[in-house]
Amino acid sequence: MKFRHLLTAVAFALCASTATAQTFQLSHNAGAGNPKDAASLKFSEIVKEKSGGRLQVDVGGAAQFGDDAETITNMRLGTIAFSANSQGTTSAVVPEIALLGLPFLFQNLEQAEAVMDGPVGDKIAAAAEKQGLVVLGWWNNGIREVSNSKKPILAPDDLKGMKIRTPPDPMTIDIFEALGASPTPMAFSELYIALQQGVVDGQENPLINIYSSKLHEVQPFISMTNHKYEATPFLASKIVFDGLSAEDQEIVRAAAKEAGELNRKMVRDQSTELRTTLEAASIKFNEVDPAPFVAATQPVYEKWRAQYPELVDELIAAAKEAAK
Repeated sequence: MKFRHLLTAVAFALCASTATAQTFQLSHNAGAGNPKDAASLKFSEIVKEKSGGRLQVDVGGAAQFGDDAETITNMRLGTIAFSANSQGTTSAVVPEIALLGLPFLFQNLEQAEAVMDGPVGDKIAAAAEKQGLVVLGWWNNGIREVSNSKKPILAPDDLKGMKIRTPPDPMTIDIFEALGASPTPMAFSELYIALQQGVVDGQENPLINIYSSKLHEVQPFISMTNHKYEATPFLASKIVFDGLSAEDQEIVRAAAKEAGELNRKMVRDQSTELRTTLEAASIKFNEVDPAPFVAATQPVYEKWRAQYPELVDELIAAAKEAAK
């Protein structure tokens, strides 16, 4: 009899726990297995574990909860709690984030991470918070390369007249206009079909995104331009975050940090490994002499320095210091 009462009490406690659990949505646009997806799932797992099940996070990858732009809007309204968003899309409401993509600013991921984890990253995070977005961590997306369906890209002239899909990101658009291409902004979720149908000739993304979204199936040429670093700002809705207790805010921040470490490790590892994998799939790679590309994109620095003189110079100085 006592055992039956104990089971009843346990069942009641479990029901009560479930009834009081808070469930939040986390949105991102990447395919399964992408470091963005893996880290988002890890974040969900850690939050649930550290909160004893009180906080639960439902991860909607591959734009299940809307594309990145819709997600940003919904986060500012408080209807989506978290997002492993894109640098370009976030820059539509936090223009300072676009500066991370200044052309050829970072030579490698470690250099970029050192800058993002320092005062410059904090300054940009402060700008994001004013727009209703809390930066929980600067995850990585990678260094971006150009793929296309026509030919190797060896010099800026090879891009002239080519329709290159870009994110809806003014920095990337400026870069490809400076290189002579015809940039075509488009949501990532629409990209595969656009490439398949020839709506655009090419696109630019880290190898990780090219592979996980199978863009290589319709893009036989990849040119290692290394033209731009891309962060993955891991964001919380300020409305939602401010509604959490101090204890739960700390749980969320700790989970974002641990999941971010997984993301960064996966991006580093896969950035090296995927070239071999893609070459085995008959993708044609070519190296690029960066000098003419760097020269062609100098007007991009002049344009953005005119808007953000102090922050651009601070970012350049931080990048040089991190490269030592």
